[in-house]
Amino acid sequence: MNKSTFEEQLASTGKLIYTNVGNSMMPLIKQNRDLIIIEPVQGRLKKYDVPLYKRDSGQYVLHRILKVRKQDYVICGDNRSTKEYGITDQHIIGVLTGVIRKQKMIKVTDFKYKLYVHLWCDLFPIRAFIVRVTNKIKRMHIYMEKKI
Repeated sequence: MNKSTFEEQLASTGKLIYTNVGNSMMPLIKQNRDLIIIEPVQGRLKKYDVPLYKRDSGQYVLHRILKVRKQDYVICGDNRSTKEYGITDQHIIGVLTGVIRKQKMIKVTDFKYKLYVHLWCDLFPIRAFIVRVTNKIKRMHIYMEKKI
């Protein structure tokens, strides 16, 4: 079977639907549970958009825009506390337009989705603190299990 890149798939079909890998966009998108829908970008992206982009290292990433700057974007995963800088329009392949969970479509235009985004992103300092503390507790739990 011939594998195509995300870029090729998007160019040929105009849409990319796949299962997310990783936990950086939890709680919105959970690995091996949700399907995400990526479509081509129409113009410059906005705050709260979720682009699929390719880092200079070749790694594909799906994270949320927290700030739009003149030359680039400030981006962070919903389950991350560290912001990423220097992502430009040239890095971006497509943008999230929906999530399919339990055979139900959640569009990025839905009221509940927008409410989640504003609560989750507008309270970034609080969320970042909670994510850091939660991750430390998880690491301590894993460490303690190994010692037992």
